[in-house]
Amino acid sequence: MNNDVESKLDSDIEWSDSESSAVVLEGSLRNILEQESLRWVFVGGKGGVGKTTTSCSLAVALSKVRKSVLLISTDPAHNLSDAFGQKFGRKATKVDGFDNLHAMEIDPTVELESSDALDSVSKTLISELASSIPGIDEAMSFAELMKQVKAMQYDTIVFDTAPTGHTLRLLSFPSVIERAVEKMLTLKSKFQGMFAQMQSMIAETGTSEAEVLSKFEQAKAIVDEVNKQFKDVNRTTFVCVCIPEFLSLYETERLVQELNKYEIDSHNIVVNQVLMVEDGECCKKCTARQRMQRKYLNQITDLYEDFHVTILPLLDEEVRGRDCLDVFRQLIINPPTFDVSTGIISSALPKPTPRQNNTSSSQ
Repeated sequence: MNNDVESKLDSDIEWSDSESSAVVLEGSLRNILEQESLRWVFVGGKGGVGKTTTSCSLAVALSKVRKSVLLISTDPAHNLSDAFGQKFGRKATKVDGFDNLHAMEIDPTVELESSDALDSVSKTLISELASSIPGIDEAMSFAELMKQVKAMQYDTIVFDTAPTGHTLRLLSFPSVIERAVEKMLTLKSKFQGMFAQMQSMIAETGTSEAEVLSKFEQAKAIVDEVNKQFKDVNRTTFVCVCIPEFLSLYETERLVQELNKYEIDSHNIVVNQVLMVEDGECCKKCTARQRMQRKYLNQITDLYEDFHVTILPLLDEEVRGRDCLDVFRQLIINPPTFDVSTGIISSALPKPTPRQNNTSSSQ
């Protein structure tokens, strides 16, 4: 484990129950809705903590206060279709029941192969460069994706990202392509042999060497512009989702530190699947579970005292379908009042309003 992260967690790992007495945590994602300048919202964290549920619900909430919202899944194991009960693909598709919310599922690591925007010469060159410049193929895919997204002119784009490791690689693509393109342009003579080998292919397509290199320069310009926006706290933010367990908290802290290195704003932590009970409802197993969660909830409040920390309950049913997502939307905006020391919830949870012919399963 990363020593800096581990030491921060270990310093508080043995907190006693008495130190958490009468602590009431408050927080919500309302601040994201109110920040009208935001264009890019990333949602990420460890696998299985509720990233897709949070991103879908946040996109639904944003659609109520923005003219147009696009929800993009960059997780190869896509779940947007399951969450909404509607099939999504590489093209932006309007979400059923909404006029201004669209969704799409893409994999940045393979989009380059299926892209119509790059000719065969460019794709071949990128494939050749991938062996000497790791990540350039994925980075070029990222550039092509950003080019398409920017052209769509949505007010806000919400990214449902892959688990932490994949997300960090995605966020590193701007710097990867910047280094790769600068290296290629600086050492252009070194690649003359490669162009010579592909001369016949270039002749057949009518693409010149200058045109191929121009595509890389254009990609660099796109990435530079997007990277500048990603580092602008008024334009971009990252919502970290976790559950009150050690490994999830560890990955969250690692993610926050990496985001800081990339100069990407992060001031929201969503703590999901917290066991909340009504007074007198707790059983022996629930009590043990609450004791374990209480320890990590206290650490979260200590580590992220300058963050908006949103505490969300473990629900009785899985969140699938428009109605359940609307319930979760209400929770991220108005989370229940919860006493960490007792695990008792003091406000009622919203209930889904059944719709006629509501679909809650994947097509």
